[in-house]
Amino acid sequence: MIINRFFHSILFWGAWIIIPVIMEILPALGGGLLLISRRRKQKRKMRKAVKLKNFPGLTLIIPVYNSEETLFNCVRSVAESTYPSDALRIYLVNNQGKDNSFAIYSQCQEAFPQLKMQWLNSKQGKSRALNLALYNSDGKYIINLDSDGQLEPHALEYMVTRFENDTSINCMTGAVLTDPGLIKKYKKFFPRLLRNLEFMEYAQAFLAGRSYASETDKVYTLSGAFSAFRKSAILKSRLYNTNTICEDTQITFQMRYIQKEKVEVCEDAIFFVDPIEDMNKLYTQRQRWQRGSLEVAKQFLDKKKNFGRNFLDVNVHTLLYDHTFAFPRLIWYVALFCLVFMNYSTSLIILSTGVIFLLYILVGFVYFAIVNYYLKEFTEIKSYYQKHWWVVFLLPFFNFLVFFIRFAGVVNSINTDSAWKTRNFTEEKEAFGQVVREDFKKPLKKILEIKKYVNGES
Repeated sequence: MIINRFFHSILFWGAWIIIPVIMEILPALGGGLLLISRRRKQKRKMRKAVKLKNFPGLTLIIPVYNSEETLFNCVRSVAESTYPSDALRIYLVNNQGKDNSFAIYSQCQEAFPQLKMQWLNSKQGKSRALNLALYNSDGKYIINLDSDGQLEPHALEYMVTRFENDTSINCMTGAVLTDPGLIKKYKKFFPRLLRNLEFMEYAQAFLAGRSYASETDKVYTLSGAFSAFRKSAILKSRLYNTNTICEDTQITFQMRYIQKEKVEVCEDAIFFVDPIEDMNKLYTQRQRWQRGSLEVAKQFLDKKKNFGRNFLDVNVHTLLYDHTFAFPRLIWYVALFCLVFMNYSTSLIILSTGVIFLLYILVGFVYFAIVNYYLKEFTEIKSYYQKHWWVVFLLPFFNFLVFFIRFAGVVNSINTDSAWKTRNFTEEKEAFGQVVREDFKKPLKKILEIKKYVNGES
C-alpha cells in the first residue's frame, strides 16, 4: 500500500511537472549564467571598441500607414539622436494610408530642417514600402524603424559602432521596449497593469530572451520595429516578401538560410514603441505574429536534412518549442480539470500547480535581475523597471493568457488565408457564440420534437 502510494506520487509529480520544467524552467535558469557571461564579454569589447570619428551614411526607412498621431515624435527622436544629421537620409514611405500623415511630414520638414527627408508613395503593404525605399537607398547601412516608436538618443550610434567594430556582422535587431512615459498616462489601474505586464514581457524577451538566442545563434526574427543591415548584404537578398504578414521573419530567414549570415541583437540600441491599446489589439497582434511565423517556417523548412541536423536547426527548434509543444502544454493545462476525475485529491492538484507557478515566478525574477544588469547605463528606464518588480508575480498569468492567444492563432491559421487583418478578441468571442448557437439548434430542435411527441402534441 505504501509502495503503491509512493510510486503513484512519483508518477504524478514526474508527469505533471516535466513539460514546464524541461521546456522553460531549466533552460531559463541555465541561460541566466550564459547571459551574464555574454554581457561581461560585450562590456570588454565596448571598452576596446574604436569610437566613431567619421560617421558612415545611414538610410532610415520609416513605413507610414495612418501614422499622424505618432510620426512627429518618431522623426523628432531621430533629430535628437547623437548620430549626426548630415550622415542621415530618411525615407518616409506611405503605403496607402488614409489620414493626414503627409501634413505631419510637412511639419517635420519645418521643425527639423537639418534632416534630409523624402516622402515616397507605395502600394499597400509594409513589405512593398520597405522595398521601394531600399531601391532608392544610399549610405553604408539600412535601418528600419516603425512610425509608432521613438529611438533612445544613443541607439543609432551604438548600433553602427557595433557594425563598424565587427565586420562579420551584417544584420542586427535592436532592443524593443514599450514606452514607460506613455504607460504612466493611463490613470485606471487595470489598463495600466496590462501595459506594465507588456513592458515587463518586452524587457525580458529582448534583453534576456533574444540576447540568449543571439549568443546561441538562434535569433528567429529581426524585429520589424527596429532592425539594421549592411546595405551590401540586404541588397543581395530577395528583399521583403509580399506574400506573408511576417516580412521581418522572412527577411531574417533569408539572411540565415540563403546568405548564411549570423543574426545578432544589439541590446544597447533601444527603441520605444507605443504600449498595447487594449485586449482586442493584444489578441490580433499575437495571432498575426503566430500565423506569420508559421507561414515563414513552412517556406524555409528543408525536408532533405537528416533528423539530427533538423532538430538542431533554429527553424525546427522554434517550431518544436513554440508550436508543436503547444499541444502538450495545452494538455497540461486541460489536465487541471481532468485530474479531479482520476482519484487525485483537489489539494494535491492545487499544491502541484502552485509549485509550478512558483517556479515560473522564480524564473521571472532570474530574468528580472539579468535585465536590471543590462539596463545599468540607462538610469531612467532602469529606475522604472526596478519600481515595477511586483509585476513579476503576475507575469506567469499574462504569459498563460498570451499562450492561449497564440494557440488560437495556430488553429485559425489552419482554415484561413494569410491576411493582415485578423479578428479581434470581441469579434472572435461573438463568432464563437454564433457557432455554439448554430451547433445547438439541431439537437434543441430534436429535443423539442421529442417533448411534443411525449406530451401528445404532435
